Amino acid sequence: MIREAEVQLKGAEIICESLLKEGVDVVFGHPGGAVLPLYDALYSYPQIRHILVRHEQAAAHAADGYARVTGRPGVCIATSGPGATNLVTGIMGAKADSVPMVAITGQVARAALGSEAFQECDTCAITAPCTKKNYLVMSAADLAPTIYDAFRVAQEGRPGPTLVDIPRDVQQELADFEYMEVPQVASAPVHEAMDDNLRRAAHLINGARKPLILAGHGVLNSRASDDVLSLAEKTGIPVVNTLLGLGSFPRRHPLSLGMLGMHGMYWSNLGVDQSDLIVGLGVRFDDRIIGKPGSFAPNAKVIQVDIDPSQIGRNVPVDVGLVGGIKAVLKELLPLVRSSSHGDWVQQIDALKEEHPSLEVPESDGLLAQHVLTDLNEVMGGEGDSVVVTGVGQHQMWAAQYLMFDSSDCFVSSGGLGAMGYEVPAAMGAQVGRPESTVWSIAGDGGIQMTIQELATISDEKLPVKIALFNNGDLGMVRQWQEMFYQGHYKAVSIPGPDFVRMSEAFGIPALRVTRREDVLHALRRAKADAGPYLIEFVLKPDESVYPMVPSGATLAQTVEDPRTRRTG
Repeated sequence: MIREAEVQLKGAEIICESLLKEGVDVVFGHPGGAVLPLYDALYSYPQIRHILVRHEQAAAHAADGYARVTGRPGVCIATSGPGATNLVTGIMGAKADSVPMVAITGQVARAALGSEAFQECDTCAITAPCTKKNYLVMSAADLAPTIYDAFRVAQEGRPGPTLVDIPRDVQQELADFEYMEVPQVASAPVHEAMDDNLRRAAHLINGARKPLILAGHGVLNSRASDDVLSLAEKTGIPVVNTLLGLGSFPRRHPLSLGMLGMHGMYWSNLGVDQSDLIVGLGVRFDDRIIGKPGSFAPNAKVIQVDIDPSQIGRNVPVDVGLVGGIKAVLKELLPLVRSSSHGDWVQQIDALKEEHPSLEVPESDGLLAQHVLTDLNEVMGGEGDSVVVTGVGQHQMWAAQYLMFDSSDCFVSSGGLGAMGYEVPAAMGAQVGRPESTVWSIAGDGGIQMTIQELATISDEKLPVKIALFNNGDLGMVRQWQEMFYQGHYKAVSIPGPDFVRMSEAFGIPALRVTRREDVLHALRRAKADAGPYLIEFVLKPDESVYPMVPSGATLAQTVEDPRTRRTG
């Protein structure tokens, strides 16, 4: 810590002091030559916990997972050149999913810039499309104000990542340290001159016969889950969620319809197609939820509420756009809407559920992902202290469909970028951010092999992450697409892995293998009861596909369902 008698500090010490001012108590990183002055300073700052990842990509994913469960920016550190470029996947993932993050990278000394020095790259140019803003700091005197700005930009408006690139000699240069007072993060206000649009939105809601609320990740970023619940219960409007909006509305609530989109519930997709009003809250209307462009909710008026004005009407034409934080907008909107029930509309959707039971587990002579997930629901028991972190692929979609999330910030997944390998490092970050919670990593056998080295980090840090590894021997979603749309031309899809149980044990993490349906529940309970990390390899029946599914280029009304579960001809 800074002593009162000190007037000047080295740049690296200024970085540490600035992080403390921002309330940072943990960073994820990997050292290297251009960032060693900062690591030398961190030696004298034990109040900043440093978690040594085995690959810089994992540092960014861990910072992402940490930010999602805490609401505070995650911080990751890497050296210049390959260290910085290895961060890019995780930074872009945070950008795509509106996750606050501050990345700090070392850079070659100022005199060597532009000389193609060892491990030099133009980090700012490379990360410009992946960040809200990035900075090359050329003077130690600029470090404190730059870090201050980086944290403000990461959190304000639509959250996202920033990056601060710092030459090695700037980290060693002396400068005066002064830090501005850190403001409290407040809910983003409603945009000025919005009263007319609020009244128009209320008029549409009050007059709708078949309305739906579409709740996205912006609800969670705005900490507005309770406000959405109030709107739904007052108006009687059913709620559908995007993938990243799961957890923003209680899944077991009578008005919850679950996820919509490419692998959404059949009744959710058909409900959207038949609705006459969509109230989009913190949702971008991306391609995974709208289906064929121009076909989304063809009979509906659309209200869109978003903190980012550039998103209003960007992918779907809207009738009313409201710019502001979801919480602030709903505070103004709620008094203007009438109490209602929409009983006929709810009954119509209930009939769709009865005829098209998307969550009915199909008959099988082998172990299915659905078996594991239904038992995991029982093990979690609706607890508010459980967090689920998934990778990307079939296991991600099955988890989104079958797990019942009833509390906020309990589901963490790479949505916009869809980065395989996300599940293990992001679960590390979530566990650090919420140490009192049981964190489950739902992993695929393809994705986990991309970041399996982080089992060493989990073991060293004694992080009690529970890994449910779904092993079907394939890149499952790739196989499914090759089967459905490429005439079964299977290429580069079989991915034989190591003996995952022995691999886990080699990292010091106890593990077991499950091949039978009747052993699933016991295995999950055993993992949860263990005080430390645990890995369960579930050997699944191969060749299973994820249903429902909206094929590429199809509309939501053309959702394909599992023929084994449909009850009508």
